[in-house]
Amino acid sequence: MASVYAEFAWRQGWLKPDRVLDAKTYASMRSVISPWAQHDRVWADVLAAFGPPSVLFGGTNPLYGKTLGYVTKDIAEPMISFHLWNGTEPGSDSSWPPDREAPLLLAVRCGDGPFADRFTFTPEGQRRRPEIA
Repeated sequence: MASVYAEFAWRQGWLKPDRVLDAKTYASMRSVISPWAQHDRVWADVLAAFGPPSVLFGGTNPLYGKTLGYVTKDIAEPMISFHLWNGTEPGSDSSWPPDREAPLLLAVRCGDGPFADRFTFTPEGQRRRPEIA
């Protein structure tokens, strides 16, 4: 939900990003997201591929999940949001800290329209989606 509220704040002019992508970088990013997210990724992979985010929701501690938001100067363009998770496995005896060193990328959200249609899930994100009866 962080990405939805952030995008609303961005479009209202309330959100002040740390970094604004130029139009060419933003367009390039949008064109590669879907195939790029077809592989499991971690936080470092997102930063290596796309650089520092415009907005970081969550802290820099790798033990915690976070959302990385990327925007361009044109507020009509949707925010690109990378949703990362770092928690314990279901049924695990350990409640904290998680076994992994970095948050896992579960999904990328970009675009307007129905919420579920705007997500691209990584394979790990697909595995973690609950079964709908």
